[in-house]
Amino acid sequence: MDSRTDALVIGGGATGTGIARDLARRGVDVTLVERDGLSSGTSGRSHGLLHSGARYAEADGPEARACLEENRILRRIGGACVRETRGLFVQLADDDPAYFEAKRDACEDVGIETEVVGGDAARGAVPDLAADVDRAMWVPDGVVLPSRLSAANAADAREHGARIRTHAPVTDVTVEDGRVTSVALGGDADETVRPTYVVNATGPHAGRIADMLGATVAMRPTRGVMVSVDYDGLEPVLNRCREPADGDIIVPHDGEVVLGTTSVSVDDPDGYEQAEWEIVETVRECAAMLPPVATAPRVRTWWGVRPLYEPEEAARGGRGISRGFHLLDHTDDGVTNCCSIVGGKLTTFRRMAEATADLVCDRLGVTADCSTAEERLPGASEPARLDAFVREFDGQGPTDADLIGTENGH
Repeated sequence: MDSRTDALVIGGGATGTGIARDLARRGVDVTLVERDGLSSGTSGRSHGLLHSGARYAEADGPEARACLEENRILRRIGGACVRETRGLFVQLADDDPAYFEAKRDACEDVGIETEVVGGDAARGAVPDLAADVDRAMWVPDGVVLPSRLSAANAADAREHGARIRTHAPVTDVTVEDGRVTSVALGGDADETVRPTYVVNATGPHAGRIADMLGATVAMRPTRGVMVSVDYDGLEPVLNRCREPADGDIIVPHDGEVVLGTTSVSVDDPDGYEQAEWEIVETVRECAAMLPPVATAPRVRTWWGVRPLYEPEEAARGGRGISRGFHLLDHTDDGVTNCCSIVGGKLTTFRRMAEATADLVCDRLGVTADCSTAEERLPGASEPARLDAFVREFDGQGPTDADLIGTENGH
C-alpha cells in the first residue's frame, strides 16, 4: 500500500512526537513512524529529571536558560506529565566549595531561582540526607513522566490530522535526483510512504537512518544505568554539587527513587554490555548523598542510550552530557528534502521540535507559527486519559513504569 504525506517524521520519542504535534498544529500533513511502541528508546529509558538548568548553569549559560524556559513551559502545558518536586543540590564535605559558589552565581546570572541552606536545614527537608552535607541549594527541578509526555504529544498530533504508525520500522529508502522519494515500512504498517520532506528524529539511531537517507550523521552514543530502589518519602530531586560524574542524581517517585547514572560509549545502541560495575558504582555514589539507598532493595534496573553528536563531543572532550541540540539540514550531503535532529535532552524536546518544524515549514512554504508553548496537551488534567494514550500507542517505558496507571501517577 502506498501513501503520501507532506512530512514524514521517523522516531516516536518525545522529540519525534513533539515535531509531529508542532507540524500538525500548523496544518502540515504529517505521518510519524516508530519501529516499536512510543517512548521505546532514549525518552522512555531516561532518569526522568525535568531540568531547571542548574546542572548546566556554570558550563553553558544559554542552554541552562533554555532548560529553565522549557521547564516553565512544560509545567504549564504538561499537567500530569510533570510532577512538582523541586530539586536540591547538595555539597558534601569532600566537595569543592568553589564549585558550589560558581554554580550559585551562574544560576543567578541565568535567572534560576535558588535558595542556599545549611546542612541542618537540608536534613530538615530530607531527614535521611548524609550527615556530611555541609550546605545545599534549592532549585526548580522536577520530574517528568516521558511515557505520558510522548503519548500526549502523539495524541494531539493525531487530533490535528497526523497519522501515528507504531511498530513500523523503516526497511528501505529510495533516493532519486537528490531527494528522498519513498520510504518502505515493515512490521504492522507494511506500506510505502512517499513524503515531500523527511525528519530523522531517531536519537542514537540517527546515524543508521541517515545512511539509509543518503546522508551522514556522526553519533557517539553512550549508555547510562538507572537503578530504582525501595525508598519512600523523598520529595526533591537530589543532585550532587560537583563536576558531573557517575551516580550524582536521585529522582523521587512514590515508594521508589531512581538512582543515576553512568556514561560509557557504545558501538551499537541496540546491543551493548550492561555491566554490574555500573550498578554498584551508581548505588555507592548516590548513597553518599542518601545513605539508606545503599541497602535498599533493588526494584528495577534499566539502561538508556544518549544520542550524543560526535563533533560536539570531540570538541568538548568531556564526560558526554548532552547539552545543546543540533539540527542538521542534509542539503550539504546532496539530499535536499530531509534533516536530522540530534543531541539535546528530554527537558528541551519542545524547543527542539519547534526548531525542526520551523525548518520543515520553510521548506514546504508553510507560514503558520508554532503554538505548542501555549496549548496544553490533551489529557493534561486527566491522568487516566493520559495513561489510556500510553496503552494505545504501546508507549510504556521503564522510567515511569511504577507510576503509569496507578494512583501514584496522579
